[in-house]
Amino acid sequence: MENVKKDMTESFSLSKKIKNTIINTLTNPYNILVFFSVVILVLLVVIPLTEMIITTLQVAAKDVSRIKGVSAGDWTFYYWKRVLASTISQNMLYKPLLHSLCIAIAVSFFSIAIGGSIAWLLIRSDIPCKRFFSLVVIIPYMIPSWCKSMAWIAVFKTSRIGGSLGFLSFLGIVPPDWLAYGPIAIICVLTVHYYAYAYLLVSAALRSINSELEEQGEMLGASKLLILRKITFPLVMPALLSSFILIFSKAMGTFGVPAYLGLKVGYYTISTMLYTAIKQQQTATAYVISLILIDIAAIVIYINQLIIGKRKSYATIGGKGGKSNLIPLNHSKIPIMIFFFIFLAAGVLLPVGILVLQSLTLKLGDYSLHNLTLHYWFGKGNPQIYYGTPGILKNPAFYAVLWNSLKLVIVASLAATCLGQLIGYIISRGRKLKSGRLVEQLAFIPYLIPSIAFGAMYLSMFSVERAVFIFGHKIVLFPVLYGTFGLLVLVTTIKNLPFSSRAGAANMIQLSIELEEAGKIAGAGFGMRLRKIVFPLSKSGFISGFLLVFMAIMKELDLIVLLVSPKTQTLPYLTYYYMSGGMEQHANASAVLMFLIVYAVYWIANKFFKADISAGF
Repeated sequence: MENVKKDMTESFSLSKKIKNTIINTLTNPYNILVFFSVVILVLLVVIPLTEMIITTLQVAAKDVSRIKGVSAGDWTFYYWKRVLASTISQNMLYKPLLHSLCIAIAVSFFSIAIGGSIAWLLIRSDIPCKRFFSLVVIIPYMIPSWCKSMAWIAVFKTSRIGGSLGFLSFLGIVPPDWLAYGPIAIICVLTVHYYAYAYLLVSAALRSINSELEEQGEMLGASKLLILRKITFPLVMPALLSSFILIFSKAMGTFGVPAYLGLKVGYYTISTMLYTAIKQQQTATAYVISLILIDIAAIVIYINQLIIGKRKSYATIGGKGGKSNLIPLNHSKIPIMIFFFIFLAAGVLLPVGILVLQSLTLKLGDYSLHNLTLHYWFGKGNPQIYYGTPGILKNPAFYAVLWNSLKLVIVASLAATCLGQLIGYIISRGRKLKSGRLVEQLAFIPYLIPSIAFGAMYLSMFSVERAVFIFGHKIVLFPVLYGTFGLLVLVTTIKNLPFSSRAGAANMIQLSIELEEAGKIAGAGFGMRLRKIVFPLSKSGFISGFLLVFMAIMKELDLIVLLVSPKTQTLPYLTYYYMSGGMEQHANASAVLMFLIVYAVYWIANKFFKADISAGF
């Protein structure tokens, strides 16, 4: 009898422990955050991606007549065969894909070479005017790449595509067509844009490396070139590989530059082919191309992880306190300075100057003084000039678009940054847990999806209402949001989540968990610990993450080009609309204003809050 009682007591005690464990697990604030984060990411990332895959495997109603013996909704590999192994595969996939790969590889190589060299000069050498250079070199990140292509056309435009000639032709210098349009032009424009990414990543890596490591090599008689090759280069290899992944993926999926510099001369890339398929309502075919792009990005990232995983680890930060002694440039300082100024003038300041000049020319192609005007900025409507469209600052419709853009960037940036900080908290506190790694991987998925495909995916998901019934109650998972401001906020927030979450993780990792534990011992609940300890201490990281997302959304075109309606137009879309409609001066004025807004916000954040946008890369 006593044994029975003992067994019952132990059984009761065990069940009580299990119950308490379950209750503690379910009420643990970290687990609650993980649960809601996973639910949000599954709904807004995994399900749309799954829907994309399913769409490529089902017969669309409009394609029933093309495929014998099938009905709408039947399972099929028709779209995959059409893209991969049909008579049009060469022109639809393989040739554009080869173009994109060549462009992405070339842009990655040149961007890393330029950005890495600039980072070394500004961090490791005694080159003067560092503060000025450090502000100027990231200007390309603030100007949309497709705006740089507008400047490129303004300079190199020839008679090949008709219309007014470019600035060089006005001076009597006729550039060759291969320089004005096609792969060389695209590579040059994208390199001038993406080298800033390599600079940000490599400069952050160089700041974390103790210069004594290089000095010891110099003491042993190693030349500067040998030190770079044997010491500095291996230490910054992870940053270089990260730069390659970032730039390669961006260059593969970018739409604006290849559209401006390639479409008019029949030069297609995978992104412009994807856009063409979507505009022709070949949704399933476009999704197949998107999934191929995603696979390429995933393979490149996997190879990158394999390379990093096989590298030996080096401790670069010790407990003795490091110092950073600058390497003298000696006699090469003056030539390097001259080259640096020329590069910055040609690659950074000139595009902005060209856009300004173009916005001041009454008639395109005439750059004489008598043709200069402020009409496209402040002029009233004139029926003889571009259908009577007034200057952008005299156009009420322009102010409505500007207000849309400001609303979108503020709301979406705040939403993405707040969500990114919470996900960053989960990642930083769950680095050794499966839950933390799961959330990190889910948050990274939007990065793999090309922006234009991501926009098309959300267009499909939110065009019709999708609901489930649970116990007789209707629960709407995906409401109809097409043409609404809410859809733009949603798509820009989720698309920028990889960057905001990385910035959040980098921010939260710096906060010791001991601070939270001290608050917990003092009786502070989880919400109070976040409000009183975590968020105040992570303020600078929050501002940096906000700035990063703000700059990305303010110049975003690829993501929203399929989603905007007449009431939700943004500055990038209006600029693209102006340019596509031949209103180049209006487009250039709009682009300049967009750049001024981005630069003003960056300057304020850098001046008063010391914001660092490199944390999200």
